[in-house]
Amino acid sequence: MFSHLEKGGKPILKSSKEVYIKVNGIDFKKHAYTSPEVLEIIIKYLKEFGAKEIYVMENSTQGNMSRIVFAITGYSKVCKKTGAKAIYLDEEKTETFTFKGKPKNEYILKTFRLPKTIVKIMKNRDTFTYINIPKLKTHSMAGVTLGIKNQWGFPQHADRGIDHNYNLHSKIVDVYEYIQPDITIIDGIEGTIHGHYPPTALEDRLVKKFNILIGGSDTVSVDVVGARVFGLTLDDVPHLKIANERGLGEGDLSKIKVIGKSLDEYKEKYPTDLLQEFPKDVKIIKGKELLCQEGCKNNPLATLQCFWLDNQGKGGFFIVMGKGFDEDLVEQLKSEGYAKGLVAGFCAIDEVGEKLREEFGKKNVFFSHNCNNLAETINALFKLMDVKALDVFPPGFSIWKLLYYAIAGILHGSKALIPSIF
Repeated sequence: MFSHLEKGGKPILKSSKEVYIKVNGIDFKKHAYTSPEVLEIIIKYLKEFGAKEIYVMENSTQGNMSRIVFAITGYSKVCKKTGAKAIYLDEEKTETFTFKGKPKNEYILKTFRLPKTIVKIMKNRDTFTYINIPKLKTHSMAGVTLGIKNQWGFPQHADRGIDHNYNLHSKIVDVYEYIQPDITIIDGIEGTIHGHYPPTALEDRLVKKFNILIGGSDTVSVDVVGARVFGLTLDDVPHLKIANERGLGEGDLSKIKVIGKSLDEYKEKYPTDLLQEFPKDVKIIKGKELLCQEGCKNNPLATLQCFWLDNQGKGGFFIVMGKGFDEDLVEQLKSEGYAKGLVAGFCAIDEVGEKLREEFGKKNVFFSHNCNNLAETINALFKLMDVKALDVFPPGFSIWKLLYYAIAGILHGSKALIPSIF
């Protein structure tokens, strides 16, 4: 793959011979992250090619810390084995930038913060090589999470939850406009359907073997090809369509030269939304006026599904999401025997949150603020479903290891939003 890129005329290594690699390390959940084996092979190639310093960087998803993810996924071992250095972006000082892609600046949150390493790369594009290694995944909120979406890990956690709604697609492209990779390589050894966070209990249905790598210097083109492997087009992936319309890369598949496998081999169109299987004793109440799949709907539902199937989480509660509810909502819940639950997102909180707390008590009704604060959602579902924090960690990862990495992250300035139960 690198030999083809070299023939394109652009040097793999720039003058400093420093390389910064962004993995997709959102979490340590099986099938959710870039393969450490793929990462190791790329690092070894770059070393042989003459790279002096290689850095592996990530700012994991809300509800987690990058140090913990690196330890469990094997990224830390790869760095130690190859001599690469880990950068935990959630621990760095930041600079503030403006979301500017939407007409008339319709966003609620108009600025966001980027870690100092990303700012350094942005200011020295002719000096440093930036390689982006996402994993081949559909996404229940963004359609796919490939090269462009992988950079959504750069803004700080507190800046992601606001506008994690119908504005998400534009904001993803806003971040991409600020910093575009020199090379994007999609890890397609396997791919996930029905979203990016498959319950392990459903891996036989949601994880597909593709055994491919998709790489190029134009991330838009790489993502368009990656989406096509899932049978998806620009019309199926809003942020790719926006990036193409803004002229940030080539989005016309007919104009993209694909070397290797023929895309004609991929005949099936795979689903991106969550598999609609949830515990029957959890009452899911959806707003009739507005309910954004990009946040208040699918963040809670994905977490609910995983805790139910993989951690034997209990039910017997309600989740209220969106905007536009029946006036007798409280009476309906009481008549059906529900007395505790989660209110997801500021629309639902503003409309019915206090009414529910007045009836059932503050200790029984949890709020997930903004356009769904994933850390607050996880914390609420831990308690509502009687799932312990350690239940979601792999066997052998003790409370002492968890505390060690969590405290180390905090002492180094981590700004990650994590469940208070930690």
